[in-house]
Amino acid sequence: MGRAFEFRKERKFKRWAKMAVQFTRLGKEIAIAVKEGGPNPEGNSRLRTAIQNAKAVNMPKDRIEAAIKRASDKDAKGYEEHVYEGYGPHGVPVLIETATDNTNRTVANIRSYFSKAGGTLGKTGSLDFIFQRKSVFRFTVGEDVDLEELELELIDGGLEELYVEADEEGNDVVVAQTSFEDFGNMQRLLEEKGIEIKSAKLERIALSTTEVSEEDAAEVLKLIDKIEEDDDVQAVYHNMA
Repeated sequence: MGRAFEFRKERKFKRWAKMAVQFTRLGKEIAIAVKEGGPNPEGNSRLRTAIQNAKAVNMPKDRIEAAIKRASDKDAKGYEEHVYEGYGPHGVPVLIETATDNTNRTVANIRSYFSKAGGTLGKTGSLDFIFQRKSVFRFTVGEDVDLEELELELIDGGLEELYVEADEEGNDVVVAQTSFEDFGNMQRLLEEKGIEIKSAKLERIALSTTEVSEEDAAEVLKLIDKIEEDDDVQAVYHNMA
């Protein structure tokens, strides 16, 4: 069948693997949300957000419902959320968000990844001066919508920045960024305006960047790839330029 077929097959397998990882992470987010605020998304904003994010990556409806049902069981295992911070190769700051049912396993794995890559795991809060937690909403609007007018309207929701970026398929997506504290305000405002939110997340935004060579960056990205393969890891952030 030739190299072209093998290339397409490899890309398909990579896409499936990425989807599997996304579904696992979103399943944990759904479980945490249910444990915190119950199984009804109408009265549980965190669960409502998790379901929105799951739909955005085409997570099957039955899988979403199964995750909610499992988490609703009083005997279901719970997940603890922990943040780990450290410096990877060449002094690049790396911050890791996790959701785990075994903290000892998770911290041992994270420490091992840093150690083998020539990095060091630091104390919680050691990178607060580099990363700031922000609320980030992504959505699409019709061509008739004036983004300048929308920007003014979203100020009431705590809008700090509004811009357009391309998604993985190359389609334009509007991004609204607010402070960590204004997550709920912006979510309610977008819903009131009838804007369908594609994803709503609390992300770590780097306040400063680290300049590294291509070779050094490759070493850091190798570490990040290894960390992201861990089932307990929800998100990884760095500040490479």
